[in-house]
Amino acid sequence: MSESKQKLELDQAVRIRSGRVQLDGELKVPQGATGIVLFAHGSGSSRNSPRNQYVARVIREAGVGTLLFDLLTKQEEATDAFTGELRFNIEFLARRLVDATYWITSQAATEDLRIGYFGASTGAAAALIAAVQLSNSVAAVVSRGGRPDLARNALPRVKAPTLLIVGGNDDVVIELNKSALAKLMCEKELKIVPGATHLFEEPGTLEQVAQLASNWFKKKLQPLLVSRAG
Repeated sequence: MSESKQKLELDQAVRIRSGRVQLDGELKVPQGATGIVLFAHGSGSSRNSPRNQYVARVIREAGVGTLLFDLLTKQEEATDAFTGELRFNIEFLARRLVDATYWITSQAATEDLRIGYFGASTGAAAALIAAVQLSNSVAAVVSRGGRPDLARNALPRVKAPTLLIVGGNDDVVIELNKSALAKLMCEKELKIVPGATHLFEEPGTLEQVAQLASNWFKKKLQPLLVSRAG
């Protein structure tokens, strides 16, 4: 990464083309960042999710950039609110995340940043599938209260180090994450936050999620060491 790019700080609204639509996003990159985390939110959520906004802020404080964006357009959100047909269309959501990744790597200011994914609920499955499709680009994945089991056959092919975070009182999702963990062949961890339910609304629990995620990304999105012949 050039010295000028290392000094760059970004904070801007963006629009990301995916097929025939454009998706609204929020790109923030702290000075000196070497990585960036793309957020894949769950059903009924958006880039404005207070939980993801909070986690993103903590990640940036660790020196890693963030891209929060809407996986669905407003029209698609309205349709999905009645039909629910898109929130569980994991391949569709993964395609949107892949397109957002292509967009990030095509921008001069962010093309050298290492890529991480943070997925919540069904967005976690989309993140894992996208990580398989872009296995040479995605360096880390974190799932918050996610449904990694919905990634199904993609799980054994994930190469990116993956952290699964689940609430201690989210019994069904704990079992689904344990099952998914067993199928992952990459570097992997399962962290259970005591006393937390699915949305981590209990005091102090979301803070634990944010700290676990930021530590994971800070460690995994360090610049690659390039050997040079002397």
